[in-house]
Amino acid sequence: MHVPDGYVSPQTCVVAFAAAVPFCVVATRKVADVVKTKDVPLLAMFSALSFLIMMFNIPLPGGTSAHAVGAVVVAIVLGAWPAVVAVSVALALQALVFGDGGVLAFGVNVLALAVVMPFVGSWAYRLAARGSALASRRRLVAAGFGGYAGINAAALVVAVVLGVQPLLHSVDGVPMYSPYPMAVTLAAMALPHLTVAGLAEAVLTAAVLAYVVRTVPGRLTATHPDPSAVPRRPRVSPATVAAGFVAVLVAACPLGLLAPGGTFAEEAPDDLDLAGLGLHTVPVGMDRFAGFWSHTLLHDYGFGEGHNAAVGYWVSALLGVAVLGVLVYVLARVVQAVVSLRAASPVHGPLAVSDCPADLPASGPAHHPASGPAHLERAVPSRAGPADAGG
Repeated sequence: MHVPDGYVSPQTCVVAFAAAVPFCVVATRKVADVVKTKDVPLLAMFSALSFLIMMFNIPLPGGTSAHAVGAVVVAIVLGAWPAVVAVSVALALQALVFGDGGVLAFGVNVLALAVVMPFVGSWAYRLAARGSALASRRRLVAAGFGGYAGINAAALVVAVVLGVQPLLHSVDGVPMYSPYPMAVTLAAMALPHLTVAGLAEAVLTAAVLAYVVRTVPGRLTATHPDPSAVPRRPRVSPATVAAGFVAVLVAACPLGLLAPGGTFAEEAPDDLDLAGLGLHTVPVGMDRFAGFWSHTLLHDYGFGEGHNAAVGYWVSALLGVAVLGVLVYVLARVVQAVVSLRAASPVHGPLAVSDCPADLPASGPAHHPASGPAHLERAVPSRAGPADAGG
């Protein structure tokens, strides 16, 4: 579902980026309010999980593939705003290091996968789970429904963005960027996500929530004000299970290479079926911007020339998990530190006499009874609060 460079016009990229930036800024600030210090490693783990999940391509009829994302489960456990941070950082790493998704089109991918998907998914979850107990089957079904709704909402956004390109940017009827009309993009994005990818997202979301509810429901306090489930003591700590799950995904990630073909609207310009699209040449805008970012370290999660594809996939998974874990952890802690410093910062202004060291000689207004210490104490609110100021 990652939109590559060249498929959308620069104008569309600018609009999408401008729309995505406020969400990212607010999300970064919200992390300090929503994510407690003990949950920062969990946020980093979820970002790495999203990265890994997107490496598992699921084969579809017709020779294409699709994948889950994992954005909704982050929104359900930690909140939609932390999910924006977790998925956005994963998308940035994918685009810059692995060439999965465009750098110019980064705003489009953030809006679809990191904004629309977690918010729609969490809203759907709350609607379906309203009034149910945290440990009930209905809540797990609601989580699956939220994941299903979220990934299909994201697919709809991508389909509309791609489908509108020929309408907005064509020369003499020849598209400059995405060559697929709206009817094709809607059908091509709906089929895999209403079926295989949607079900995969639903199962993933429900399964992760079920484990969290069973073992550490206290981690749900940010999104569930009164977690009523009583945790059972797991034989293995949740942190160990999470690390083991990530390790299993890393080990199994080369299975994503088994899916034949590629994902719809992610082909390189040279791989387009020009005859089937009624074109004689590659769209001029696509040809110009498709190679905008050529500084990837492991393009398409592999080595150059496609050698040792499985090893390249493993190396990419390990690198991605390590970098994302560190990046998200450091980002969250830095934001928390900045917010704490601002909250603890004293109010700048005139210094009250009571704040002055006792050994300083009195000067200035202190010599005048009309403007003595009591007057200054009334003029400058005491830092001790209203109660101390009155007494």
